[in-house]
Amino acid sequence: MAVGTEGVVSVRVTLAQQPLAWQDPDENRGRFEALLAPLAGETDLVILPETFTTGFTMEVERVAEPADGPTVAWLQRLAHRLDAAVAGSVITAEQGSYYNRLLWAEPGEGLRHYDKRHLFRMGGEHEHFTPGRSAWTVEWRGFRICPLVCYDLRFPVFSRRRADLDYDLLLYVANWPAARAYAWRQLLIARAIENQAFVAGVNRTGEDGCAVEHRGDSLVCDFLGQPLAELAAMPGLRTVELDLQALRAFRERFPAHLDADRFTLCAP
Repeated sequence: MAVGTEGVVSVRVTLAQQPLAWQDPDENRGRFEALLAPLAGETDLVILPETFTTGFTMEVERVAEPADGPTVAWLQRLAHRLDAAVAGSVITAEQGSYYNRLLWAEPGEGLRHYDKRHLFRMGGEHEHFTPGRSAWTVEWRGFRICPLVCYDLRFPVFSRRRADLDYDLLLYVANWPAARAYAWRQLLIARAIENQAFVAGVNRTGEDGCAVEHRGDSLVCDFLGQPLAELAAMPGLRTVELDLQALRAFRERFPAHLDADRFTLCAP
């Protein structure tokens, strides 16, 4: 986080767009750790892809980690070394169920999780995983952040800013196939415009173990839907600084959220 002489608050967000070794957690953790090591002290938030330790596999009995498994400890160590929050999802087993679980780790061993609410039925995810129930926001270095997972992006009501889910940055971790790359980009932009918020989406690259191709297209856009940082089809890292004062000023000038419909989400 940077705080300027006039009290301007900003947060540095890093997109980590990479191919994933199929069902090989040790390999994936090692790759990300080496890749991110030079960013220590240079970023505030690192976003990893969905199921970043295994790829988007339905072989949950084979690859799922316990809720206190090795990736939890690894994320906590990584957050400490980078002095940054780190977020990404991991296939997790808990009390006889399996979850596509987004983990949010902060320096000092702070840890939260969100279980993916919308399960991708076209890939059979709903047959293997248990859906989560609700989203949340976390305040990190002056920004209120709401982390979600992949297919959640298609459901604007769930992502909507409201009294119990207000945020400045909405983020999605994903394994979004290349066949639907156009939808990925347009939906990220739409979520930014309709919620008057920054939006970040981080996707993987490369072919997975089911021969599904992913082209990345990770993106950060501002509250007008204008791209601030992009990674096309190549693996890479990209860091962008987001200005909270600019967001607040826009919301004051154009308070469309005051005319939004009030609603309550029903439990699944």
